[in-house]
This record gives sequence, C-alpha cells and structure tokens, in this order.
Amino acid sequence: MGEMFARLGAHVIQADTIAHELMQPGTSVYDDVVRHFGRGILESDGRIHRQRLAEAVFGQPDKGRSHSPVQTSRVQELNHLVHPAVIRRQEEWMTEVGRGDPHAIAMVDAALIVEAGAAKGFDKLIVVTCQTEQRAQRLALRLHISIEAAHDEVERRLAAQIPDEEKAQLADYVIDNSGSLTETEQQVEKIFTELRKKA
Repeated sequence: MGEMFARLGAHVIQADTIAHELMQPGTSVYDDVVRHFGRGILESDGRIHRQRLAEAVFGQPDKGRSHSPVQTSRVQELNHLVHPAVIRRQEEWMTEVGRGDPHAIAMVDAALIVEAGAAKGFDKLIVVTCQTEQRAQRLALRLHISIEAAHDEVERRLAAQIPDEEKAQLADYVIDNSGSLTETEQQVEKIFTELRKKA
C-alpha cells in the first residue's frame, strides 16, 4: 500500500524495514532481543534469523491452534524491546522530511501502529482491511509457500494484532484492499488527493 502512495508523491518509510535495521548485530535492540530470546534465534553469522525469532515469539505453526496467553505475552515482550526504538526512528525521519519540505506528506507503513501506542503521533491514521482468505492467498504467492502454511502464518500474525474492525473505528481513512488492484488504487488516489489539499 505504501508503494501506491509513494508513486503519487508521498514520502513513505516501512516500519518493518526500520525494525530489521535496528535488529542488526552491534545495535542495542539486537543485544536486548538476543539476551531476551536466546542465541537459538541466531544464524551462524550472528544475525537474527527472523523465522526463528517468530517461532520463539509465536511458537511453531500448528494448524487449528488458538493463540495462548503465553504467546500473547511473548509478543508483548518483543514489542516492548523493539517498538520504542522504531518509533524514535520514525519520528526522526518525519522531522527530516518536514525540514526538507514543510508541505510534504510523510507516511509510515506499519501493521502495528495502533498496537504500539504510536497512532497519536500521527496527524492521520489510514487503516487497510482485507479478508483473511485473500491475505493468505497473497502471502502464499509472495513467499512461495503453500496456502495451508500461509493460512497458519496469517492467523499467527492476526492474533498479535487488534482486529481490523476496532482499528477502523480509530481511523481517519479506511482502505478496503479486498477488491481488485484498480479498486484499491482508486481509494488510495482519493485519499492522497484529500491529504494533499490539507497539506
């Protein structure tokens, strides 16, 4: 979604990219995550293996398994270690963009803005919704995995997030990404036009 806004002229940064950078060896976030979740999450070269970290947080994928309070706690532990640093980096980036162009539209593309308690740091909140089945199909295509594995992964990710319905109530704009690419692009263009007028 961020790419669509970027093509229209918005400055966009991915929170997931920031988190990945902050978890590289030699950073304080890396040290905290390894200390907390153990060296079993590391690759042979010392970098964090993202799938192993996900398994340490969520457990092994298990079709039909519900999300336990222990897993929820582990997600919160990881968020506590990573989110404050990600939010600081986002704020620094937005300040830099604003200095370069006071009328710029700067957007942070992130799945967990509300969950991280960071929504209040933005002028507007855009929530993107999609049917679970379509999420799984798109994830399977993107990661080249089976639809069953994609379903398990989507369920695992959604269990760590506030439901779309609740997020939508907090949003200034809601994009329904369940339709065609053209339909999604039309919604993005409409929102961008409104944001540009207000900027």
